[in-house]
Amino acid sequence: MTRPIYLDYNATTPVAPEVLEAMLPYLREHFGNPSSGHPFGRRAQEAVTRARAQVAALIGAGPGEIVFTGCATEANNLAILGVAEALRGRGRHLITSAVEHPAVARPMAQLAAQGWDLTVLSVDEYGRVSPKDLAGALRDDSVLVSVMHANNEVGTVQPIAELAALAHARGALFHTDAAQSAGKIAIDIDALGVDLLTIAGHKLYAPKGVGALFVRVGTPIAPLQHGAGHEHGLRPGTENVPHLVALGVAAELARARLPVGMDGLRARRDALHQRLTAEVPGLLLNGHPEERLPNTLNLSFPGVSGRELLARTPGIAASVGSACHEAGDAVSGVLGAMGVSAERARGAVRLSLGEPTTGDEIASAAEALAATWTALTGGPAP
Repeated sequence: MTRPIYLDYNATTPVAPEVLEAMLPYLREHFGNPSSGHPFGRRAQEAVTRARAQVAALIGAGPGEIVFTGCATEANNLAILGVAEALRGRGRHLITSAVEHPAVARPMAQLAAQGWDLTVLSVDEYGRVSPKDLAGALRDDSVLVSVMHANNEVGTVQPIAELAALAHARGALFHTDAAQSAGKIAIDIDALGVDLLTIAGHKLYAPKGVGALFVRVGTPIAPLQHGAGHEHGLRPGTENVPHLVALGVAAELARARLPVGMDGLRARRDALHQRLTAEVPGLLLNGHPEERLPNTLNLSFPGVSGRELLARTPGIAASVGSACHEAGDAVSGVLGAMGVSAERARGAVRLSLGEPTTGDEIASAAEALAATWTALTGGPAP
């Protein structure tokens, strides 16, 4: 069977060769516990320290502001539930958006079930939160606002700096889930003004099972688990040294390829869009036309189900939405929040590119998808 063209990089990325090579010594000879005082432990601790600095450099943070976690979901839970626990005596109001990943939406819903007051902000037709809406929702008892940096389904980038400034003006902390944006676009935590920011390793060519949470110095946050004092006392458990090494190297590679890598991804994404637009009349773009991740293309194919389109195009590995809730043929919650009609949402396909995606793959993918659409619909009217 011919290997499919992979266009699902927003779901996960392959481990970069440099990342794999960096991991291997820590799976073999450098196996020590970082908390041990002997040479084996010191070698492991040096690796963890180096990885922390590499991740911090990717986002302009200090190494002491990086907390390693097992994944982005854990980082989001720590940010939301940890801040809520630390500030429950100050206020009981939380704010998020209608297009968040379940890793943010569900911890927020859990707190609401426990008696917290939760405001869910609507988005416009591009999936963006209006700063005016946030300003109107903030209250004196608001303690945390969590709005994702870039959407995993349509790629829309939120006006985080403006939103964070509004939150701070009313005394609230600001968290952003940057799982999809870290490594794809430049991030500077001071320019964004956020207090907490989430990173996912497997979205930037590190393995699954490792993530990080940026916690700005002085941010009140309580641990969710209790044990030894690892990760500044916020995440107990012996460090997963090989995976932390991997995340550090992946962050360093990402930093080196920005912004040239962004331009290359954007050019290939736009070439795919142009080819499909030429072959599929009525094709519609979902998400912001400009303020969008450079690798993400969410398109609605007219007259077909996106799920069926992909099923009938086995040479393309892509998705109709988030890999975290792919089952069934229900309308995407993100597209629903954007006001997209059920018929348009039904035909939506998410095509997300990565560093390895070639121009030849773009041409082949466009040809295959257009051919399947024509076969399913009979093609455009003459």
